[in-house]
Amino acid sequence: MERFGFVGLPNAGKSSLYNALAGGGALAAPYAFATTDPNVGVAKVIDKRLDALAEMSASKNVVPASVQFTDIGGLVEGASQGEGLGNQFLSHIREVDAIVFVLRAFPDPDVPGPTDPLEHLRILEIELTLADLASVESRIDKQRKAARVDKNLAAEIEVLERAVALLEEGTPLYRSDLSEEDRDSLKPWFLLTNRPVLALVNVDEDGLADLEGAAAPVKAELGDAAEVIAMCVQLEAEAAMLDAEERAEMLEGLGLGDGALPTFINAAYHLMGLRTYLTTGEKESRAWTFRAGSTAPVCAGRIHTDFERGFIRADVIRHDELLAAGSWSAARDLGQVRSEGKEYIVEDGDVIEFKFNV
Repeated sequence: MERFGFVGLPNAGKSSLYNALAGGGALAAPYAFATTDPNVGVAKVIDKRLDALAEMSASKNVVPASVQFTDIGGLVEGASQGEGLGNQFLSHIREVDAIVFVLRAFPDPDVPGPTDPLEHLRILEIELTLADLASVESRIDKQRKAARVDKNLAAEIEVLERAVALLEEGTPLYRSDLSEEDRDSLKPWFLLTNRPVLALVNVDEDGLADLEGAAAPVKAELGDAAEVIAMCVQLEAEAAMLDAEERAEMLEGLGLGDGALPTFINAAYHLMGLRTYLTTGEKESRAWTFRAGSTAPVCAGRIHTDFERGFIRADVIRHDELLAAGSWSAARDLGQVRSEGKEYIVEDGDVIEFKFNV
């Protein structure tokens, strides 16, 4: 399961975002450091394709894809030097797969702190960059000494030194010109700024009228370095506490349709290069996560290693074609089910039956 870490200033809306995703459980209060221990939750990846297939197959069980997320205490400017509660919380997200910046973009007399999302972004990037610099500097000398004996470490040291130079300049690695290969080689160091980033601009109810405008300054600042979306986290958190019918009525009454959570979750999901293939039948319909570019045997291995080891072929059809046909048997009669071999690159939205032998 892929893991995301929420980072933000106090009162930016991290805990409310957690509650929106998990349906409650985190204290969201208008004062700093309401969160002291990390909150860890799981969110389902909403997928209407899966729901439609489950209905078609009259499936007894429906299993969506999921992501894990961690809400940590708020950072303040100077946290790397011990301001506020310092950056002690950052250890809880050292091993996440991606970072979500929660950036406040609304005024509230009861909530202290800046209201400019670019100011939030500036502070967060400084603190994470300084934390990474401290982490590398504390360990790089040991690696340099080891490289005198193990010449294979020379390339790693070279990349680390380039990373140190960037961090000293105040450049977070996700915004740097390091190559993907270099960034991959740094993964064992668990650097916070060496993660994909999703910036969430948190507006109040008045800001719903112009979400694009709220996100625009952050998009302009980050360019292609990060995904940026805007949403009203508080409304989503309130809606998440309701049952399905009441939630739908609330969101519809506000003109929000299905709400922003599906957009947020899918943006986070795709940020990691994740895709979904589907299986369906009377017993179960299920969404399976795979990395973009994976072959059919690799995807089969997501179900069980025996499926990959004994892979014979994959019977594949697009979800919309299967739904239009009405069943696997009807789709086969129409000649729409393809038989694919080991070289087939699975696409998002494929519905697959694997044939294997072990």
